[in-house]
Amino acid sequence: MKIDSVFYSYKRDSVQMKLLATVSEFPIVKIFAINSLGIIARNSSQYKKSIELHTEALKLSESIADKESIISSLNLIGVTYRRLDNVRLALDFHKQALTLAEKMPEKTEGILRSTAVSLNSIGNIYLTLKQYQLAQQQFEKSLRIEKELDNKLGLAINYQNLGIINEAQNELDAALGNYSTSLEYNKAINSKLGRIICNNSIAQILIKMNKPKEGLKLILPSIREAEELGDKFYITMALINSGWAYSILKEYDNAEKNLEKGLKMAIANQFNSSTSEAYSHLAFLYESKGDYPKALKNLKNKQEFSEKILNEENLHYTAELIVKYDNEKKENQIALLEKENELVKYRLGENQKFMIFAAILIGLIAGILIIWYRQYQLRNEKQVLMLEQQMMRSQMNPHFLFNSLNSIKLYIINNEKENAVYYLNKFSKLIRTILSNSREKEISLKEELNTMELYVNIESIRFSEKINFEINVAEGIDVEVIKIPSLILQPFIENSIWHGLSNIEGDKKLSINVTSQKNGFIKFEIIDNGIGREKAQEIKEKKVSKQNSVGLKLTKERLENFAKNTNSNIFMDFEDLYDENQKSIGTKAIIILPIK
Repeated sequence: MKIDSVFYSYKRDSVQMKLLATVSEFPIVKIFAINSLGIIARNSSQYKKSIELHTEALKLSESIADKESIISSLNLIGVTYRRLDNVRLALDFHKQALTLAEKMPEKTEGILRSTAVSLNSIGNIYLTLKQYQLAQQQFEKSLRIEKELDNKLGLAINYQNLGIINEAQNELDAALGNYSTSLEYNKAINSKLGRIICNNSIAQILIKMNKPKEGLKLILPSIREAEELGDKFYITMALINSGWAYSILKEYDNAEKNLEKGLKMAIANQFNSSTSEAYSHLAFLYESKGDYPKALKNLKNKQEFSEKILNEENLHYTAELIVKYDNEKKENQIALLEKENELVKYRLGENQKFMIFAAILIGLIAGILIIWYRQYQLRNEKQVLMLEQQMMRSQMNPHFLFNSLNSIKLYIINNEKENAVYYLNKFSKLIRTILSNSREKEISLKEELNTMELYVNIESIRFSEKINFEINVAEGIDVEVIKIPSLILQPFIENSIWHGLSNIEGDKKLSINVTSQKNGFIKFEIIDNGIGREKAQEIKEKKVSKQNSVGLKLTKERLENFAKNTNSNIFMDFEDLYDENQKSIGTKAIIILPIK
């Protein structure tokens, strides 16, 4: 590969390569020069000379036991035989090259390139024999290697060959796509020969798509370019394709002239595939002209040359070789698997004790984790129970009970029997509801709102003026289905009454607004028209009791525990309300919970 990069600019110059092959003292350099001369001979259709030169390079490679050079030389001989449609010999040389390459322990860049060439050439042989599935498999393997190497020439060749498969199976759009991709790679490496090949292939597709004029625009310049290179193979191909296009356009004189010229060149150079194509298009030409005897004669000639390529002996030999090669590959794989199996058995024997120990250790760890998780669950349950108990004590605090009973007592003393009975009933119902709800972790929203209404009615006894209390539930909220923690709103309402409403004269207003939020949340707004948090704090600092702040703290913890079960978060905040003169007109408590 290093030699190729050093002499790349001279490898198409026959004079320089002859000089290099003569004067160089290094066998590897001589091999490179001789193989380059063989490629030059092949591209100028001197196939006998090409085979002789590559064979000379092969012998020299074997004499120095250079595997990379041996593989490269075998592939080059195979390519030349493929040009001559000698399927058996071409396949023999490429299979030898591929077998050697696959046995190489170290896959150098040179070995990988030779492997890709072998696969590509074998694919071309299968393509000639119309074994399209086998051909595609080889091209795709070769393409993967060329992509890994980022070899644009190799990529151009493989996309061209995939296009030929598409064309043979009448997948014209796919063929055009692959030929166009190949052309782009050839332009990138400035390959004149590659552009000639691609333009001819694209022209063939255009002719098959009934666009012969567009096809001729590509073919005619490629004839001149191929003549400049001296490559008779592609001159022949271009002449035959142009004759075919002229036949469709009914320009019979130009068609006959180009087809006869292409046929003569194909026969002289033993291009059996091209000879068969030329006879086929001549048959079409004479049929179009109404000259049926000549059409039939050319059709018979086509059949004769097709049989030279696709005879039973070639097909049988190819099938045998494929089976032989695959069997050899399978035997090698079986031997390798047997060795691997022995190694695996040894490792299993060595690792058996370790596996048993590991299993015991995993079992112990699993047991510890289960115990730890159970303890974690129990701690959580204990924490929840403690919170519920603390909340219960907070809700049933002595101040509330004393104040409520004292107010009812005053009604009795003042001989206000109806009020006393009314509020006593309310009070007993509230106590019964609180006790009942305390047994449940969650209750319906309807039960919670009813309980809050009872609670506000009892608390309002302390005021000479009744608290104007209202509950507003937005449409679409099913209060009987939605579940929330029991008595969760009570501390907020208690806070509004004790710190807000109890310190104002006149109208006392308290409301609960319930609305639904996006993503399955529900929002509570508890609004009062009390003195506001700033004045309430001033009053609170003069007092000793911190009961209400404890209640709110417990409530927040209960809400967070509730939200854990739904993998969501809660939101709790307070807002001060002001009028247009920035005078405090109350407080709003906001609670947002996940719907359950």
